[in-house]
Amino acid sequence: MRRKVAIIVGSNSDSEKAEEAMKVLQDLGIEGECRVLSAHRNPEALREFVKKSDAEVFIAIAGLSAALPGFIASYTLKPVIGVPREVKLGGLDAILSIVQMPFGVPVACVGLDNARNAALLAARILAISDEDLRERLLRFQKAQSQ
Repeated sequence: MRRKVAIIVGSNSDSEKAEEAMKVLQDLGIEGECRVLSAHRNPEALREFVKKSDAEVFIAIAGLSAALPGFIASYTLKPVIGVPREVKLGGLDAILSIVQMPFGVPVACVGLDNARNAALLAARILAISDEDLRERLLRFQKAQSQ
C-alpha cells in the first residue's frame, strides 16, 4: 500500500527541517513530497495544493506567526501536524500559533524544531490502517531502545 505525506514549509529557510522529516519518512518506506508555500505570501497556491494533494497527512513547518498549519487544516479533513520553528521569541510565538487553534480546526503540534517527531507521528497515524508500516515502526522503536 502506497502511503504519502506532504511536508509544507513557509519559506526556504525551513527546508533543513523538512529534509530531516523526509529522511525519517524514507527510512520507514513512506513517500513524501516537500513544497515551499507560504500562507501569507502565496495563500491561493497553498490552498490549491492542499485541496488537490493525494497526501494522507500534512506536516507544516513554520516560524514566527506560524499560520501555515492552521491554514492547511482549514482546507482539509486530513491530519495536520505543525512543527514550530525557533525564529524569534524563543519560538514561543510559533508554538502558541499552532497549539491555540480554534475549535473545528485541529492541528497537532510537536516540539520546537522537531520535524523528525512530526514524521514519526505521521507514520503512526498511517500505521493505524497499515500493518506493514506498523511492523516497520515496531522495528524502528526496538532499534531506538538498544
